[in-house]
Amino acid sequence: MAHKNGMSYAPRGKSRPVVKPGDFRFAAAGLDHGHIIAMSQGLVDAGAQLVWVYDPDAAKVERFRATFSQAQPAPSLEAILDDTSIRLVASAAVPSDRGPIGLKVLGAGKHYLSDKAPFTTREQLQQARAKVEATGLHWAVCYSERVQNEAAVHAGELIHDGAIGRVLQVLGLGPHRLSAPDRPDWFFRKRHYGGILIDIGSHQIEQFLYYTGASSAEVLHSKVANYHHPQYPELEDFGDATLLADNGATNYFRVDWFTPDGLGIWGDGRTVILGTAGYIELRKYIDVARDETGDHVYMVDGSGEHHIPVHGKIGFPYFGRLILDCLEGTDAAMPQAHTFRAAELCLEAQEKAMRVG
Repeated sequence: MAHKNGMSYAPRGKSRPVVKPGDFRFAAAGLDHGHIIAMSQGLVDAGAQLVWVYDPDAAKVERFRATFSQAQPAPSLEAILDDTSIRLVASAAVPSDRGPIGLKVLGAGKHYLSDKAPFTTREQLQQARAKVEATGLHWAVCYSERVQNEAAVHAGELIHDGAIGRVLQVLGLGPHRLSAPDRPDWFFRKRHYGGILIDIGSHQIEQFLYYTGASSAEVLHSKVANYHHPQYPELEDFGDATLLADNGATNYFRVDWFTPDGLGIWGDGRTVILGTAGYIELRKYIDVARDETGDHVYMVDGSGEHHIPVHGKIGFPYFGRLILDCLEGTDAAMPQAHTFRAAELCLEAQEKAMRVG
């Protein structure tokens, strides 16, 4: 399996354009995390035209252009913001920089797509909310472990259709491989990455809100630790949390940097969703010792046991919906309130976390 490091993982969905060529022009700015490749590809597959790319590191720009040769190097972020034809800017900058970049993007009259986690402080979130209120523009966040995983997308469809009844609980496991020698310095600086519950915990909290249909939740308990990496004193290599949604559903999730070298992918991400009429297990990236391909949905309901492999069958509809939201003033891809509430709960979980170990 090629993707041993999560920073280089870039899933590809189906090409399903929702606009004509040239109707939706966008730029990429801030290439610190490899997620920018998958984010840009998702937009391109939905019909968007990638025009510009910018990063202060020219080497990052050239690596990006190895995949997207159509993107012209911009001399600065300001040059992109001055281009009135650009409708959206996508960014996977250092996490602590994503909020400030978004303020500039919306201030220039453009929509913004940030990698997760979008904020590392409450002040950044408050500023983003105020900017969205003032401009009416979209501040989108690519919570990729749901919107760029076909098993996760299909689970949402099954739940929406009532396949397992009312969702009562979501259990999430988000293990990742550390690959420390390949990580940039900012990855180990807490002021830059925010903490493990903000960083990779963001996926888990967003999924919980989405699958349960909750509009909000309370963080009941959370923990973080650096169990095994004293050489990186600001790294948190383990975190977990328990949440209670406003509709009574519950959540437990665990995130960590302990994926062993023997696993063929960067992390064995799994989600278990309990409903009143059945349950679903997602084996997102690999089916251990059985199938190196991911996107496996296992469901048990009143009619029996079901294995639904969906790799290459579902695609990533989020990106097309986001483009149409930007063009039509709708809020279908991921409601803005949901986007920001998921981020806020990550900040709360990190703030409340007990240090263990």
